[in-house]
Amino acid sequence: MSKQKVPYIPLDMPKVLSKKNKLLSLWHLMRGYHFHYFVSTIFLALAAFARTGMYVYLGTFIDRMIKERLTGQELTLSALTFGALIALQALSSFMSSWMANFTAENTTRRLRDYLFDHIQRLSYSYHSESKTGDLLERATSDVDTLRRFFADQAIGVGRIVMIFIISFVAIARINMRLALVSIIIIPIVLVISIIFFKRLSKAYEAYQEQGAVLTTDLQENLSGVRVVKAFARQDYEIEKFDKQNAEKFRLGRKFNWMHALFWPLSDIICSAQNIGSSFLAATMVLNDVITIGAFISFHGLLGWLIWPIRNLGRLIIDTSRALVSFGRIAVVLQAVEEDMTASTYQPKDGIKGQITFDKVSFAYEKDFLVLDDVSFECEAGKVVALLGSTGSGKTSLVNLLPRFYDVTSGQILLDGVNLNEYSREFLRSQIGIVEQEPFLFSCSIRDNITYGVHRDVSQEEIEEAAREAAIHDVILGFKHGYDTLVGERGVTLSGGQKQRLAIARTLLINPRILILDDSTSSVDMETEVQIRAALDSLMNNRTTFIIAHRIQSIMNADLILVFDKGKIVQMGEHEVLLNQDGIYKDIYDIQARIDSALQEEIDRVESI
Repeated sequence: MSKQKVPYIPLDMPKVLSKKNKLLSLWHLMRGYHFHYFVSTIFLALAAFARTGMYVYLGTFIDRMIKERLTGQELTLSALTFGALIALQALSSFMSSWMANFTAENTTRRLRDYLFDHIQRLSYSYHSESKTGDLLERATSDVDTLRRFFADQAIGVGRIVMIFIISFVAIARINMRLALVSIIIIPIVLVISIIFFKRLSKAYEAYQEQGAVLTTDLQENLSGVRVVKAFARQDYEIEKFDKQNAEKFRLGRKFNWMHALFWPLSDIICSAQNIGSSFLAATMVLNDVITIGAFISFHGLLGWLIWPIRNLGRLIIDTSRALVSFGRIAVVLQAVEEDMTASTYQPKDGIKGQITFDKVSFAYEKDFLVLDDVSFECEAGKVVALLGSTGSGKTSLVNLLPRFYDVTSGQILLDGVNLNEYSREFLRSQIGIVEQEPFLFSCSIRDNITYGVHRDVSQEEIEEAAREAAIHDVILGFKHGYDTLVGERGVTLSGGQKQRLAIARTLLINPRILILDDSTSSVDMETEVQIRAALDSLMNNRTTFIIAHRIQSIMNADLILVFDKGKIVQMGEHEVLLNQDGIYKDIYDIQARIDSALQEEIDRVESI
């Protein structure tokens, strides 16, 4: 039986991010759990009262022991009183810690879910410009820093205040002069803490940024491990990682050195305070100002008072970490989400797939066009092929169809309606994409095939899609069939098998428009034949855009567009373009010579 998801209180993240003071933002981040925080603080106060009560009662007990002979019953009662105070402190400390951790875990769980949800909704351009490792570092390490803050430092504010007030009042009841002398170090510790706070914040931010660089390098290396091994670049990768790791070590050493320097300074100051105050109290005992019992109580309370003063510095330093981490998370949360449902036009009978580009220009950066005045028309169900060198604008053009990007000028019409009138959500439900290197998730083959379908799918439908993609028999050859687990990025499957699995996935969503990104460029001839057969089934009665580098892949297209530097320089069918002087004929002649030479070599080898 699957576990039900534990609900949590919704969060008004715009309100959290609108606060100029990051501490206020962290406070609003705890929305819905403030009550638990206050309950934790109350238990903390009870624990402080119990601990203070032990010191006060100990002084009273010693004075009574000196002045009078206690009976066995009185000793037993005193022991029970001490035991009760110890039990109250232990129970209250446990409840305080439990409530604080409850608040921390729920607050960061909600933040983690919100952050992941937000990242999913960010635009295609944001993800193309952001580093995966950096996002991982912010979503894991920085969130965990906030979790520790809410569990320890947030409640630490209440702990320090409660312990300080209760201990100060208890010492003041013994002697006001002792109470005032005991707190003279507070301004000194506060100034030192603020100085360290500013420097440590910068050092920790640099350390976290370098951690993101290291995570990015590691992620890229693990993702491309086969390329690394294929080119025998292990030594290069090790050297590159070691360099980044050494930089993180340097920044970490600097941060830890500053952090470590704070504690000896605070210890020296607090120890001096302890010695001075104890000396004053001992003098008062000798002058009969306070009793021996009061001196013992004071000494215990003094340590209990100095502890929060000493930890005030630690609180400030650890809070600086939390503020840095929250700032890094806030940068991601402030990124504008992609509006998936803004436009409302949605034809009742679905789309047909007629596409018109009318003087379309597009630029990723201002004044640098990657598509320049592109115009053509594709009838519904026809095949358009895009040919051109790398960087000529082919991929940029097809990325405009699902509105990963919007045009800079001109317009794209889908069935006579401006593409911007359709919502992104609707458009992407009508468009299927088969990439050159399809991404497969680390789950079963069945789950990979049904990934893009937003409804329950029967096994018969899955198998039918697999048959049309010429992958069904291959799947049955695996020990666990459709339940076979696919490794990360599909490493348990060959390149052709991954392509056909991606085709089956696309077939199942039944799109009206297809985008095929050079789907046969990296496979052998036999596999290419199998993929072509699957693609023919996929392309049937669907408007299709094919990006290709091999003319053999696009010879049967209804319309071939030849791109050069963002412009269409040739347009037409294969036979028409072949009879024109230009890029298309040049590419055809080069590839024909290569194929002819390859066939001659094969014939020569076979004749030996």
